[in-house]
Amino acid sequence: MPKLILEPSMNKLKLIDGIYLVAGSMIGSGIFIVSADIARTTAGGGWLLLSWVIAGLMTLLGALAFAELAGMFPKAGGQYIYLQEAYTPFVSFLYGWTVFLVVNCGTIAAVAVAFSKYTGELIPFFSIKNIVADLGFIKINSAQILSVLLIVFLTYINAKGIEYGKIILRVFTSVKILSLAIIILLGLFVFRNEDIWAINLMSFWNTQSVHVENGQIVSNLLSGATLLMAIGTGLVGSLFSCDAWTNVSYIAGEIENPKTNIPKSLIYGVGIVSVLFLLVNVAYLNLLPLTGSPEGLDALSKGIQFADQDRVGTAAATVMFGNSAIIIMAALIMISTFGCNNGIILAGARMYQAMAKDGLFFSKMKNNNKNDVPGFALWVQAVWASLLCLSGQYGQLLDYVMFSVMIFYIISIAAVFVLRIKKPDYLRPYKAWGYPYLPILYILLAAAFCINLIINKPEFCVPSLLIVLLGVPVYFMWRRIYTV
Repeated sequence: MPKLILEPSMNKLKLIDGIYLVAGSMIGSGIFIVSADIARTTAGGGWLLLSWVIAGLMTLLGALAFAELAGMFPKAGGQYIYLQEAYTPFVSFLYGWTVFLVVNCGTIAAVAVAFSKYTGELIPFFSIKNIVADLGFIKINSAQILSVLLIVFLTYINAKGIEYGKIILRVFTSVKILSLAIIILLGLFVFRNEDIWAINLMSFWNTQSVHVENGQIVSNLLSGATLLMAIGTGLVGSLFSCDAWTNVSYIAGEIENPKTNIPKSLIYGVGIVSVLFLLVNVAYLNLLPLTGSPEGLDALSKGIQFADQDRVGTAAATVMFGNSAIIIMAALIMISTFGCNNGIILAGARMYQAMAKDGLFFSKMKNNNKNDVPGFALWVQAVWASLLCLSGQYGQLLDYVMFSVMIFYIISIAAVFVLRIKKPDYLRPYKAWGYPYLPILYILLAAAFCINLIINKPEFCVPSLLIVLLGVPVYFMWRRIYTV
């Protein structure tokens, strides 16, 4: 049988694929978990929803500004390219270094482990308690092994060609969006508990945060500055859940008509997911009381604040489906994390390829394989993400890096202003909507978030900056190797 030869346009990602890549990368396991911590930090249902509104608004504001940059530079590499064009290769390398070392690969590791943990709900063998290798300095459990196998499998699929990753992208993102829509519809119209909604409304703007200390619930009354700081702290979870929306820009070279399709993908994808995330949390508040007790005997008595292992999605499903909820939510989160990792793996390697073409990463990364995808870059990414899985340190690294991620977003949005000055005549198929006010608003909100982290979570900010600064000597090493 003759080999099927695909036309170049058939291998390209279409607008719908771009939207799916944005949405699929954003929808992981966070939407089912982080609301518990936000509820403990900000205390009232109104503040919980506000955290998701602010996170969605900030992400959308960022997408509106990024759309201009994406239209100007429709090249593989995305944010790395924008920083290089607006500033210097040094700045763009520090971003690429941080993304590879922690942001992308750490996220791949975290999402893969989330997949494995929920697989363990269905297949007990894949449990974090099932130690399969004790090397003395490190213990490896079966969930970590499955996580590595997932990363290897998705890397293998994407290394076979863009059309294979595209199939997974379309199928799994469609299922994820449909699943969230079903949770919303069931939570708001079928299983809605008016009494619980009324209780949550009574304390909608409650300002008494809680946390557990030495087995006891400790309450803190929030007001003025402390309330604003609590809201900012709560944003860490919601913003992280909304992250990875820039991934579509990494793969610009493989999208049809990227000058218009990438801006549209960013805006539509972010808009869709932001609305879904907000409505899912409204559904939670119609199914579960926000306040509860860690000693509660069931989902209702524990509330959103103290859902088992912070699994708010599972708690809400338990109210709707009873004992079968664990299986339903485990399957849903497995689908969600599988699709999420496919999008991150597919896109991330393209940025490392752009770095390699500039002589700032392994030279072999700049070449495509026989399937016309950056195979070597994909496998290097897989190796490092797998090592992070086995180390067990990915979670702590991701906590640290959120500060740096926001700093780079601020610098990237500021690039819109810089390039308006440096390259005023450059073709802009799409201009940032609301310029200059909305980009300024994003910068102010993101800066306030970073300042709040410096004040309240300095133990996160210092390591975050150190991770970035570690890239300084590496940059000069690569430049020296490249120029020799």
